[in-house]
Amino acid sequence: MMGLGSYGYTAPMARRTGAVYGVPEGVDIRGRYDEEFAKILTKDALQFVAELQREFRNHIKYALECRKEDKMRYNKGALPGFDPATTYVREGEWVCASVPPAVADRRVEITGPVERKMIINALNSGAKVFMADFEDALSPSWENLIRGQVNLKDAVDGTISFHDQARNRVYKLNDQTAKLFVRPRGWHLPEAHIFIDGEPATGCLVDFGLYFYHNYAAFRRNQGVGFGPFFYLPKMEHSREAKIWNSVFDKAEKVAGIEKGSIRATVLIETLPAVFQMDEILYELRDHSVGLNCGRWDYIFSYVKTFRAHPDRLLPDRVQVGMTQHFMRSYSDLLIRTCHRRGVHAMGGMAAQIPIRDDPSANEAALELVRKDKLREVKAGHDGTWAAHPGLIPAIMEVFNINMSNAPNQIQTMKREDAATLTEEDLLHSPRGVRTMEGLRLNTRVGIQYLAAWLMGTGSVPLYNLMEDAATAEISRVQNWQWLKYGVELNGDGIGVRVTLDLFGRVVEEEMARIEREVGKEKFKGGMYKEACKIFTRQCTTPTLDDFLTLDAYNHIVIHHPRGSSKL
Repeated sequence: MMGLGSYGYTAPMARRTGAVYGVPEGVDIRGRYDEEFAKILTKDALQFVAELQREFRNHIKYALECRKEDKMRYNKGALPGFDPATTYVREGEWVCASVPPAVADRRVEITGPVERKMIINALNSGAKVFMADFEDALSPSWENLIRGQVNLKDAVDGTISFHDQARNRVYKLNDQTAKLFVRPRGWHLPEAHIFIDGEPATGCLVDFGLYFYHNYAAFRRNQGVGFGPFFYLPKMEHSREAKIWNSVFDKAEKVAGIEKGSIRATVLIETLPAVFQMDEILYELRDHSVGLNCGRWDYIFSYVKTFRAHPDRLLPDRVQVGMTQHFMRSYSDLLIRTCHRRGVHAMGGMAAQIPIRDDPSANEAALELVRKDKLREVKAGHDGTWAAHPGLIPAIMEVFNINMSNAPNQIQTMKREDAATLTEEDLLHSPRGVRTMEGLRLNTRVGIQYLAAWLMGTGSVPLYNLMEDAATAEISRVQNWQWLKYGVELNGDGIGVRVTLDLFGRVVEEEMARIEREVGKEKFKGGMYKEACKIFTRQCTTPTLDDFLTLDAYNHIVIHHPRGSSKL
């Protein structure tokens, strides 16, 4: 079996002046040179990524074209639903591979970007799992992505540390740490700093390939007890996309010479079409699956996006679209039933609250909301859940411990056969609630501030006592777009006005003034708030809804360096 360091090619180093990356044939790196980055961007690692790109790029392009075709159908009035052609999969009595002992207990998981201090704190947080994020919680600049790979390698090796100069404090790993999962980007995002055969690499293959190449052996020794590495897979809409991931995993295992089924992944069900494909997604990944997750913020975003041409499916204020809405509760219940029937974890959604340090009563009220949400999840049958901040972990852990006692999960004890009767109508049920001027203002204020931070390199942002990431910002964007497109009436606060371009223009102007007051003139002037405002406003007012906020914004953070340049 060929090992990962034994491809046998002898490609010349690209002719460049000064410090350079050694690259295999057909690979061009356009990001800044850095000595630490060069330890990640080795010839063998890049060759592995290039082989993944060459083998799977046409499959990926086909899957993305299928997404476009589905979008056209929905725009013409069709609704997503269960596929009659795969009834045999949904009705079959198959199960996924057994859950590895190392990750049998996942009752609380924390998520965050691949930033060095964050990784240490998350691994030390007391959570069972840390999902290190190259996706919604990360602004995918060259610096963030490759520095993140350096950080993860050190974490897997157990050598990671961080000296906080301001606090004169050194952070290191505890003896007991959370299990590490890594979330690469979705299929749709390119990596514009690495070109393979003349076109940008696929972002998720770069994230997966570099991480797997450098860490699979150490991970299996240090964390996986013979299994791993472990992954979270985002943004899928159809089982054909899961089939590609399964093939990527098969290839990686074969090249590395490790057992089939070593790599394990949890799929986020965070698009509306995917809720009708849950059995099929698990089936395609059955040798590599450890379950599904309710990616509920992205799911709300996807509901609006899927029904962009359906004026009868308008959302109420973002804060009203919670798990008590019929379509959201149905999605959670069906996910639990599907996962437990197939022998894998059913993971709950994100608690986005963050501690309110200067207001104990408000902090306790926020914690009580979290406890109530998590009690609902564990009683419904979820095996674990997500938290955005370490401060939430003790409260969430207590709820799950009380209700799960000594069992590592509820896979065998909460089958939820009652959810077998859920219909397409249940999953598509229009949300109830009202729309308000404050909802429009909050969407605008949050969207602009998040995007301003993203353009400056930060992808996870605390705003108004919630941790905002790309998923929550997307809800703000598409909801504004939907309300503008259909001129909805703001019927929840007695104003009764309709959302028009003129009204939205005034709201943007007033909210920009409020942002400046809140952050201060100096920070406002030094930030990218005006640039963010232009991008966000354009995306809210464009006649045709952009599929993703970050696709347009990504062009603003790509920096191509002259060959051989090592300057920031």
